[in-house]
This record gives sequence, C-alpha cells and structure tokens, in this order.
Amino acid sequence: MLNDSALAIFQLAANDAARIGCAVTTLRETTVLDAGIEVRGSLEAGVILARLCLGDRGNVTICPADANSLVSSIAVLVRTDDPLRACLGAQYAGWPVQSDDFFAMGSGPMRMSRGREEMLKQLRLSESAERVLGVLESDKMPTESSIEMIAQQCGVPTAGVNLAVAPSTSIAGSIQVVARSIETAMHKLHELEFDVTAIVSATGHAPLPPPAKKGDTVGGIGRTNDAMLYGATVTLWVDHEDDAIDHVATQIPSSSSSDHGQPFANIFKQYDYDFYKVDPLLFSPAVVTLHNLRSGRTWSAGRIATDILRQSFLQ
Repeated sequence: MLNDSALAIFQLAANDAARIGCAVTTLRETTVLDAGIEVRGSLEAGVILARLCLGDRGNVTICPADANSLVSSIAVLVRTDDPLRACLGAQYAGWPVQSDDFFAMGSGPMRMSRGREEMLKQLRLSESAERVLGVLESDKMPTESSIEMIAQQCGVPTAGVNLAVAPSTSIAGSIQVVARSIETAMHKLHELEFDVTAIVSATGHAPLPPPAKKGDTVGGIGRTNDAMLYGATVTLWVDHEDDAIDHVATQIPSSSSSDHGQPFANIFKQYDYDFYKVDPLLFSPAVVTLHNLRSGRTWSAGRIATDILRQSFLQ
C-alpha cells in the first residue's frame, strides 16, 4: 500500500530530521515533520516531500535544467511506472484541508484512505490503512482541530496520522510542488475524459524557481506554478488507440487555455486569488509528448515560454 511505503520514508526522515534541516513535533499523538515553516528545510527534504506525495511510487531527483533556458540552472526530474496511483491517487493536491483555524492543500496517500474526491471514486483509487501519510502545503503548522478532522475523515485515530508540511516559499516546499509535472498532465487528461489507466509510464522535468520571500505566499505559488505552466516537459508512454490520442494531444499543454500567457501571480490576482475561478485547463505542463506503445506513433505539443519564466523568476 502507498501509505505504508510513504510511512517508511517518513520515519527515516523524522529520525534524521536535524540533518536535513527539518524538525519533528507531536500534536494530539500525530507526528508532524516541519520542512520549512519554523526551520529552513533543505534540497534533500524537498526530494523527500515529493516522494512522500507520490507514495514512494516514483523517483525524484534534482538535475541540470535546459542550458538554453537561461532561467534556472537546476530542475526537478520525476519518473514513475505507476502513474495512476502515484500521481492521481496520491500526489494530486485534491484535498483542501480546512478546519476552523487552519487551511492547507493536502496531498499524499492519505487521500485514498479518505476516498471522498470524485476523481478517486471514478478511478477506483482507495486504500484501507491503519496509519496514513499526508503532505500539507501551508505556511502554518496544523492545529488540533485540523488533525482531528484528518483522522476522522481517514478513519484512523490521531495517533495514526503522520504529516509533513512546508510552504511553497521554502526550499523543500518549492521542490515538492515543481515535482508535480507528470501529475498535472495526468489530471488534465482525466479532465479531457481520456482513459488515464492507459498511461503506463511517465517522466517529467521542470525548472526549479528561486523561492519567493518568506511570507509571500502569492509569490511562492506564482513561481512554482510558472515552472509548470511555462517550463515543464512531460513524456507519457501510453497503450491506447491512436484516435483517442489524436483527440486530446494538442489540448494537454497549458497553452490550450485562454488564461495562458502571463505570470501566474498576475492571473491569480485577476481572479481575486481564487484558484477555482482560474481556467482549469491552464493547470498542465508547457510541453507534453506521448509515445503510443500500441502503434509506435509519437505526438508532441506545447512550447517552453522562457520570456515568462524570466519575468516570474528574476523579478
């Protein structure tokens, strides 16, 4: 189970928290790994957070970026041979974790234990676990009420909840967000009603932006989203009919959205900082390539927008 796999990594990270720039606290018997709120975090912590989000069903590394982009010298490379469960079952930030005194976007295999999202129901992605693992994108530590809510919705005691948390303005938080290149392509395809169970393997590569100033949540969200929308390249290996791929290939990249073309922080402001008002077709990689194992054909669509990345990263 993905919760079990992720918990093994989580325990190793908790035992080595000081070395990787993190800190461990306990609240209501829940173990919380702080990777960027009260601590500095690290590159290694960011890779660990990304692996936790994927339920350890993917490989995450920091590698050189495209030398021609002249925007960032490093990038986050992700690969998985279990893209359905890793990216849509675990990594997708589909749970707005909200209580009276706390809000965060929730990822990780705990989502499958909760099982309330419509997408998870449609794809029959679920897990029954005694202990769950979640990753929260937030600039605040979880509260007692939020932990109790997570435990109740996942069907476990608070002692069975394990959480890692970091803001998008931190080193670790920015890495775990930029590691979502494959996930955004998978989710876009699901929204386009493509059979995502036909996706066999995947790789994703996205430039790592400089973290925004601490406390500048909009800046952090803007830069990490721009890395995806204007700088990410994803390759998918698919086993499906050519006609089905023909139907969606040009619609997958972010350039298919009417909101494409300016830094995400500007777009976000135009919609009063409400994610749900932004065109959902925008949230996808810049470039997507599909190899069909059934026919041997290849499709590629989209483009890298270096000019927009420069505006976002270097301002």
